[in-house]
Amino acid sequence: MEKVNRICDLLNIKYPIIQAAMNWITDANMVAAVSNAGGLGVLGPNAGAKSNYGRKINTEDRYRNELRKIKQRTDRSFAVNIILPEDEDDTYAQTIIDTALAEGVKVFVSVGSVNKALFQKIKSNQALLIHHELTPSLEKVKAAEKAGADILIATGYDEGGVLPQNQIGTFSIVPTIVDTVDIPVLAAGGINDIRGVRAAFALGAEGIYVGTRFIVSQECPASIKTKNDIIQSNGEDLVFVSSIQRSTPHKLSLQLETMYKNGDSSEEEMSLQPGMLKGQLDEGIVSVNTAVNLITRIKSCEDIIKELMADFIE
Repeated sequence: MEKVNRICDLLNIKYPIIQAAMNWITDANMVAAVSNAGGLGVLGPNAGAKSNYGRKINTEDRYRNELRKIKQRTDRSFAVNIILPEDEDDTYAQTIIDTALAEGVKVFVSVGSVNKALFQKIKSNQALLIHHELTPSLEKVKAAEKAGADILIATGYDEGGVLPQNQIGTFSIVPTIVDTVDIPVLAAGGINDIRGVRAAFALGAEGIYVGTRFIVSQECPASIKTKNDIIQSNGEDLVFVSSIQRSTPHKLSLQLETMYKNGDSSEEEMSLQPGMLKGQLDEGIVSVNTAVNLITRIKSCEDIIKELMADFIE
């Protein structure tokens, strides 16, 4: 592998590994730990929630607090996630962007369909944009590149979190997207060890976007019960709680699985906080990728990055 690539150059990071913007379970400590270890930490939705239990704090203030904590802990590059709205109301996304820009953030990870106005706002402020289509397609990634995305995330059906609807595996979608655009591509979905990293690069990816493996890190604010649950899980045991979400099997997730199989709707997204953050496994879901068998120990973010990026360490 080349020791230097476009993603490292663009993001000013040592290793081409980006921590995924996971809902509820990122905070300043985790983001700074990833960035200090040479990757790119990303502040995700509802970041810092664990430190604000029992406190009424608005989105703008919570993000500002977390961003200032990050800057106290690292002087390296980090990013902020924004969720692109499906409707016309982009007030929430605008608030996140404005707050982040005011705090000097220079990298954003956008999730959802292309929003030209928000893309332009980020780009006009000389910030970099990593774009993540939930269901990547050739048409969508071309549109994102044209709209100003600097880096694209090619997400496969192996991933945790919200699943793409085309059900194409990571190592099928990655070369397809790589061959479609000129900008660099990150591989995402089921990459938990160096073999996955090497496979992603062999298929043309220039970096990796990793979520599940970082949940089982010392710095992740997820409950120790959640981390141990992931360590003890097998990919073959995961259950579908909806068409867009899978989980480790516990009381609520098994109930949701039954509802899904019977064609009933559910509000499984609302159950992420108790399962992922608080470790209340029977009251929430634990969303992970299909390669959880490869995760056997809780490690520091630094050790995880050293393990995954061994080929880039001189």
